[in-house]
Amino acid sequence: MAFKDEVGIDLGTANVLVYIKGKGIVLNEPSVVAISDDTNEILAVGEEARKMLGRTPANIIAVRPLKDGVISDYDITERMLKYFIRKSCGGSRFFKPRIMICVPSGVTEVEKRAVIEAATQAGGKSVFLMEEPVAAAIGAGLDITGPDGKMVIDIGGGTSDVAVISLGTIVTSQSVKVAGDSLDDAIIKYMRKEHKLFIGERTAEQMKMTVGTAFPREQQVFYACKGRDLVTGLPKSVDVGSDEMLEALDEPLQIICEAVHQVLENTPPELAADISTTGIVITGGGALLDGIDKRIKKRTGIDVYIADEPKNCVAIGTGKALNSLGALESRQGNQRKQIL
Repeated sequence: MAFKDEVGIDLGTANVLVYIKGKGIVLNEPSVVAISDDTNEILAVGEEARKMLGRTPANIIAVRPLKDGVISDYDITERMLKYFIRKSCGGSRFFKPRIMICVPSGVTEVEKRAVIEAATQAGGKSVFLMEEPVAAAIGAGLDITGPDGKMVIDIGGGTSDVAVISLGTIVTSQSVKVAGDSLDDAIIKYMRKEHKLFIGERTAEQMKMTVGTAFPREQQVFYACKGRDLVTGLPKSVDVGSDEMLEALDEPLQIICEAVHQVLENTPPELAADISTTGIVITGGGALLDGIDKRIKKRTGIDVYIADEPKNCVAIGTGKALNSLGALESRQGNQRKQIL
């Protein structure tokens, strides 16, 4: 039987996905809030607010309240969560769902407490946390309950989580604050340095998706990048090829590959043997970067696979984990004491 009051949330740096038990993913919107600088009133949330990034007048601020996978602005995060919960579950202020939220594997106890408090203030009856690599593995269709090792790399907007999972728990993991946003920043810096062109976040993201690459492409593709010339101050367009993007993205990609290498080094030999046989699975929006699987395979020598619907894996895994909420709720008192 499906319970409408059980909600799974992938609280991502770039996007928030909401999963309702029995319905699936019902909301997928950017983690962006537009507020009035004069009245502190929320003007837009999600996709409407994302369209305002870099285009707002002085009295309107479009902000991302999460940074590097954790809450950077508690008040705005709480208000954003309240908006998304009501939009997904209905507008009744008396409706208080049980919520499962995913967090990066490397978050501190203080950061966990901030997420729990924000979700509770946003209307959650009871709030549980789940580590993103576990949710990603479940959402990717991996059977993590057995004794054989499974390795998953979840490349989100703020963090990249690398983990080896066995018997339903994380054996070894590493979380680095280098992911989709870092790739965008690298493109922005490259365009400033090499082409003296100032571009915004949205343009950088578009370049990453269209011509960005982590491994040399068989055939080079180009993108007409438009921005402001830093010399003249006038609008300017530059054709940028995928070979340049490979150079621009090299440094953050090296950091992600090094995290994968370190996790493999810390993996028990029996589990490492399992992974060499079954391969590595990549989830998250970063999995869509062209050639990311080839680059990691070249570094590790292990087959790498991109999950189906990689951007939705964490939300789907969170939704599947809602089946365990009953058992979790019976231990909620102990869990809250440990976290608080």
